[in-house]
Amino acid sequence: MELATPHLRTMYAVALRMTANEKAAEDLVQDALLRAFRFFDQFEKGTNLKAWLIKIMTNIFLNGLKKSGRRPPLVAIESMDELVSEADDHGTGISSSEPAFRECLSDTVARALDELPVEYRVPVLLCGVDGLSYVEIAEAMQCPVGTVMSRLYRGRRILERRLAGYAREMGFIDRRART
Repeated sequence: MELATPHLRTMYAVALRMTANEKAAEDLVQDALLRAFRFFDQFEKGTNLKAWLIKIMTNIFLNGLKKSGRRPPLVAIESMDELVSEADDHGTGISSSEPAFRECLSDTVARALDELPVEYRVPVLLCGVDGLSYVEIAEAMQCPVGTVMSRLYRGRRILERRLAGYAREMGFIDRRART
């Protein structure tokens, strides 16, 4: 499985963000590699191996949540609307897809990502960190593309709200911007 070696760090980073636990992340990567090895004949040569491995890992993670009876923490839609409108009120003017945002993965940003509810954290990581397309994320999460888009939007808005002060402090947005 030499082909997977270049993707191990990425897989571990995504697994760590999903599980928020080093041991669980290691186990998740190991389970994904074992499953990938077992079903390597189903991998379509010439396609994105990293995306395929991340998809396997995401499926294992989400299926594990379902089997254990644990559900990702759900957020009441009223509180989501409140978080999104607060982010709008801050007028941050920064997009999570901007290069400056992606490059500032400090402890503060990592903590904000870890605090996102799982249903938003997974698509944000798969899109923003690993560069998977909406279709690839939808396949990995076994949900419609529209759901991926909605969760990405909401997850990004929560991050914008939580990181507005940090972004000002680091000079990513104007300190004089509305608070």
